[in-house]
Amino acid sequence: MFDFDALSQAIVRQTVLCVGDVMLDEFVYGEVSRISPEAPAPVIAARRSEINVGGAGNVARNIASLGARCIFVGLVGNDAAGETLKSELAKESLIEPVLVTDPARPTTRKVRFVSEHFSTHMLRADWELSAPASEVTERKLIDAVVSALPRADIVLLSDYAKGVLTARVIRNIIDAARKLGKRVIVDPKSANLAIYRGATLLTPNRKEFAEATRRRIQSDADIADASIEALRTADAEAILVTQSEDGMTLAHRDGSLIHVPAQPAKVRDVSGAGDTVAAVLAVTLAAGTDWDTSLRCATAAAAVAVSKPGTATVSLAELRRKILPHASLAAEEKIASSAAGLDAQLAEWRRQGLRVGFTNGCFDILHPGHVRVVTQARAACDRLIVGLNSDASVRRLKGAERPVQDERARAEVLAALEAVDLVVIFEQDTPLELITQIKPSVLVKGGDYTREQVVGHEIVAANGGEVVLVDILPGHSTTSLVKRARENKA
Repeated sequence: MFDFDALSQAIVRQTVLCVGDVMLDEFVYGEVSRISPEAPAPVIAARRSEINVGGAGNVARNIASLGARCIFVGLVGNDAAGETLKSELAKESLIEPVLVTDPARPTTRKVRFVSEHFSTHMLRADWELSAPASEVTERKLIDAVVSALPRADIVLLSDYAKGVLTARVIRNIIDAARKLGKRVIVDPKSANLAIYRGATLLTPNRKEFAEATRRRIQSDADIADASIEALRTADAEAILVTQSEDGMTLAHRDGSLIHVPAQPAKVRDVSGAGDTVAAVLAVTLAAGTDWDTSLRCATAAAAVAVSKPGTATVSLAELRRKILPHASLAAEEKIASSAAGLDAQLAEWRRQGLRVGFTNGCFDILHPGHVRVVTQARAACDRLIVGLNSDASVRRLKGAERPVQDERARAEVLAALEAVDLVVIFEQDTPLELITQIKPSVLVKGGDYTREQVVGHEIVAANGGEVVLVDILPGHSTTSLVKRARENKA
């Protein structure tokens, strides 16, 4: 559970040490309207071009765009592409580049030709040497990393198999990090997971995980089965298998499994989406979040990244808008007007694979205790519905002098909270009927209840959901606030 603003403030205090294969990404955009008379190949009429820092450098850029500091260790050649990379990285105020130069190898460079009309890649040309760095270069890379380690809060290895993360470099980094108590995240390329032994988290995609485990991976059950041996081989705390439009699944060595669905997005370009995921995992875990929160932030960031052209970065503001999409709506737009409208919204959210949460109350005079329950409820789900007792219901429960504010006023105040996605007013004394209609995945109440006392817990459990109890803030009560106000007035 998390408060996004608190998480944002924690992220900007973190420093990530990122090590990996940097490359120069060039995108040439144009239109294709004819076939070459010289060969059966399309001719692209180039209109514009862009240069980006790619590979592990894009991971570093994403770390910086999220507000964290990044010490970036990479390898370039003594060439024009290497100088361009140095110049581009020098523009990033939150990135401290430590680039080792090896004159014996070229800087990795990739040029993509993109049809703007069809938003498709037509061709990619690569300049690279996919061979391990020399022993001399390995030593320089290791020395650079070890000297930077004490200043880092977490270590991220971004392996593109271009020669930086050799077995020797990986071993030295992980061993040195563990001695200092630093967690290590690895976006792996090698199918031999043993070379990453001792890392905290490995983040292969489904194809890479299948190759590493020599298994067919078609479901979460397959991931759970294959991860047992994989975690033992890598001596890792967890393995996260990213699955593009199917979301991501984390297998922990304690046997637990967390699956987070992908968020809906209009895909323009998937280049660098994995870099964004790795960066978000690093900054959120360094900031102290739990696995579930970190994964949900990562899926939201991936949805933002793939909706942009080229090798893209994601800012905290963009991430916030994706995680809290209803925060910018007017209050009246977040109040359900009918049962049919509620059903339609539920159907849309479920079509998107989103986890729906529910909490309820009278919320007569909104106070910090209410805000805590609502914000923590939203952190436990993807979309939060708040059930609000009607005026008649409040009078039956609280007495003839309540509520202080009518139901419309209370609904609008609740709807103004960014943590709330939808407010539903109900007439009954309990929300049982509403919970039966919604069938939430998460049911949240204050910690002054036991699980068995929470109305609707049987319905939620029967549908495979969970009940979450939030610690209440002592000293905050609407009844006591009303009593004090009336005593002062008297």
